[in-house]
Amino acid sequence: MGVTCYAVKSPSSILRHYFLSTLIDCCAVAPPPGDDVTRQHFVKTFGGCTMGGINVFVVMWCARLQHALRTVARCTDALQQQHHLPPSPRCEAGILLDVDGVLVRGGSVLPAARRAFRKLLDCSGDFLLPVVFVTNASSCRPERKAQQLSSLLDVQISPDQVVLSYSPLQTLTNFHDKCVLVSGQGPITDIAHSMGFKKVVSMEQLREQYPLLDMVDHSRMPRADSNVAHKFPQIEAVLLFGEPVRWETNLQLLVDVLLTNGRPSAAYDWSPAQLPVLACNMDLLWMAEAPSPRFGHGMFLLCLESAYKKLTGRELSYRALLGKPSLLTYRFAEHALMRRNCHHKVQTIYAVGDNPMTDVYGANLYNRYLSEQHSAAAETAAREPGEEEPGEGELASAARCRSVLVCTGVYKPAPARENIFLHGHRDMSAEAGLLEPTYVLEDVEAAVDLVLRRHL
Repeated sequence: MGVTCYAVKSPSSILRHYFLSTLIDCCAVAPPPGDDVTRQHFVKTFGGCTMGGINVFVVMWCARLQHALRTVARCTDALQQQHHLPPSPRCEAGILLDVDGVLVRGGSVLPAARRAFRKLLDCSGDFLLPVVFVTNASSCRPERKAQQLSSLLDVQISPDQVVLSYSPLQTLTNFHDKCVLVSGQGPITDIAHSMGFKKVVSMEQLREQYPLLDMVDHSRMPRADSNVAHKFPQIEAVLLFGEPVRWETNLQLLVDVLLTNGRPSAAYDWSPAQLPVLACNMDLLWMAEAPSPRFGHGMFLLCLESAYKKLTGRELSYRALLGKPSLLTYRFAEHALMRRNCHHKVQTIYAVGDNPMTDVYGANLYNRYLSEQHSAAAETAAREPGEEEPGEGELASAARCRSVLVCTGVYKPAPARENIFLHGHRDMSAEAGLLEPTYVLEDVEAAVDLVLRRHL
């Protein structure tokens, strides 16, 4: 039979009384009447001692008492905040949660998600450990997504807990002064401005300025006397947020811009030079309420890449690919976890998702990156004792990133269909090791149970 020691370091009288009374109540141990004897009765009942200003209570190991102690620990944090007491030690684990196929299917919340969040919150409604939502959605702002999730899950979620596929764009400052053409749906012009881009042109603005370019939809064909714009800024980069509504119009105008070096009124220039292309969200498929996955932005990118190669004989090149599974997105998400952890580093990250080529691949790729960074730092420290290497390594603070694959979305256990994993983006090589999840679990509730068992 094991024995566990729990310590509370110099608590205030209100915290000490709350700790003891709650614990005794949970354990069905009734103290004699009177507040003054509560602690004496507890120590007499369970055994205890005082040492160096620390009250140490040695209690027998049992499941009921374990639950009581965890309950008290959660409520202690709330009391510390209420009475301005010193904060408790920060968490060493954090969770990155995907949304579609993990928490929701279309507009419906999965039952396991509701149960999971009841376990993730303490008695004050605060998260027991850092939680950040990482989704490849790109058609709304973080404030709107946080509001949607709060309403669906009945949990208070703040915008700084939301990482969208385009969120790392704010770090690409060398493009912020360029005139960019944006493609997607939703308020993407406003989103681009919020990310720091100063000169933004929408696909609709481009179509209105050059009415002769869009000839697919006969009902929208321009009049014969339509004039081409005489003065319009040259496009210097292309920013692809997500799948557009009118694929044919966007494909035509994007090719026009790419093959004219940003001057779509000119004839095609077949030289190998290409404008910079930044693409967010590489998901080929995503899970909504339909029984099978739906086309995502990755499918639109595949169409654009095919059209460009068919016309030029060259591969379309990207200056940056953002959203899962890109390293930049996971680095950005880790910083969000640290902010939720009062800027303390998180040792272990659990990335929970439903798409092997997006969520598992990305988490494993980031785990490899973390391992390489820590190995390089250790080698540098061995060669040059006392000196720290600045730069990229400073961004990677976690020791490991564990991939957790759930079976409520894109992924369905089916051994006969092993090739389903091979639908990642062209620029992401399908290494077998990167497609193997650390854990395969039934749903997000099972994932939360795993993390709580290991770290709380």
